[in-house]
Amino acid sequence: MNNKQNRGFRFSAKGYCIALGLCAVAIAISGLLYYRSVHSPSAEEQGEIPSLALAATGGDDVQALATAPATSAPAEESSGATEPTVETKTLTTVSPLEGSTVAAYAMDCLAYNPTTRDWRVHDGVDIAAEAGAQVLAAADGTVYTVYTDDAMGATVVLRHDGGYVTTYASLAAETLVAPGDSVAAGQAIGTAANTALLETALGDHLHFAVSCNGVSIDPAAFLGEEE
Repeated sequence: MNNKQNRGFRFSAKGYCIALGLCAVAIAISGLLYYRSVHSPSAEEQGEIPSLALAATGGDDVQALATAPATSAPAEESSGATEPTVETKTLTTVSPLEGSTVAAYAMDCLAYNPTTRDWRVHDGVDIAAEAGAQVLAAADGTVYTVYTDDAMGATVVLRHDGGYVTTYASLAAETLVAPGDSVAAGQAIGTAANTALLETALGDHLHFAVSCNGVSIDPAAFLGEEE
């Protein structure tokens, strides 16, 4: 019995020592972790943005902060206009031919055509003249094309500043300009005749039409003759 009691005592003492050692180790580890947590630098000191601060700004703002490139303030404040202003050049115009109007501009209504004997729109004005009367450029510009049209006869087309295009039809076949020529307002470009098959009932005349950026306009407005 005594031997068994002595052995149990020795085992109990040994287990107590082991448990005591484990407690000491646990206390040491806990102390070390506490020391590191107290003396380690915070997220702000390391230059990191706390996740809580990002969450407070909202998801969209966080994404913007992450993707927006850095920008510097402009040297001078803008005056408000973002597009450069373009000075519009005013064209000086002259009448291409002196004479009476025998067919008026009519794009917003139908006008009677005595040649075709029907009602239709009319994109220009027809000015009566003697055969061979000089037809003048209505403004400074460039000759875009010269051609003979089956319906409107010999035709000269000029381009001008501001998107304006002027057309001179029912001219004599012998024109005075060629494509690419620069012309001045009042310069002769051809002579009046009766070559427009759609307007032969009018006799010798000039068919004068104007457009701006591809849209037909009243020649009187272009020439400043509107009342």
